Amino acid sequence: MSDNIPIAVVTGASRGAGRGIAIGLGSYGHTVYVTGRSEKKGDASLPGTIYETAEAVTAAGGKGIPVRVDHADDAQVKALFDQVEAEQGRIDILVNNAAAVHDELTAPGNFWEKPLWLVDMIEVGVRSSYVSSYYAAPMMAARKKGLVVFTSGSGAAHYVFGPAYGAHKASMDKFAHDMGVEFRDFGITALSVWMGALLTERLKMVIESDPVKFDYVAKMAETPEFTGRVLGALYADPALHDRNGQTLIIADVAREYGLTDEDGRQPVSYRETHKVAPLVQYPAIIR
Repeated sequence: MSDNIPIAVVTGASRGAGRGIAIGLGSYGHTVYVTGRSEKKGDASLPGTIYETAEAVTAAGGKGIPVRVDHADDAQVKALFDQVEAEQGRIDILVNNAAAVHDELTAPGNFWEKPLWLVDMIEVGVRSSYVSSYYAAPMMAARKKGLVVFTSGSGAAHYVFGPAYGAHKASMDKFAHDMGVEFRDFGITALSVWMGALLTERLKMVIESDPVKFDYVAKMAETPEFTGRVLGALYADPALHDRNGQTLIIADVAREYGLTDEDGRQPVSYRETHKVAPLVQYPAIIR
């Protein structure tokens, strides 16, 4: 074990945003624990497994370690962090990305006309992010160092896909702020990040269904790896803790650091595309 190599855990990393973030961190040479439930083809409706992601992390220059975790099971989450502590002695970065996203989320209709199981996004998303942070925090606090990230989006500040989705995103931003209050004296930084439209397996299928209609989405979308690269740059910034408790837009931070996506593209901020920005929390503290 080397204190010079950051140790990261990315939850929900079989595919999508989590996979890209894990690979992006791997490109900085990080050791990344890749969690999720998918171990083989057919475990989910979309392709991707924890083993494939771990291999991609290693290929990017880091070290990928796959661990099957059902983030709806607190005991499995605890076992994950026990394993990380036993094998590495610490954790430097936690990216809370696990969430139960069902295909019906984007279907037409009001929330009461869709399956009740869409509320799983709150159970395996909001609650699981709290639990993962709960087990990671003591290791970080002991070393007075660490970064806890919550993946979010503009749905925290305006309507997107219905109340379950919105509640999840708003909760991520609130977690970052409120955990940031408690992390303040421990050198730990809590951040929520608004990712743009991501070229995940799911979005690619949507674009392919009608290339003409969704051409504008393809042109503005970010690669999932882009978020991971921006997070890697944030972690390396000596002034990281100055951002503690904030919600950041990935495209804004990328511009600040001079980072571009594939082919030199500069993703556009929600401030420009949607005319929205993260909600500002009041400084009052009641304890």
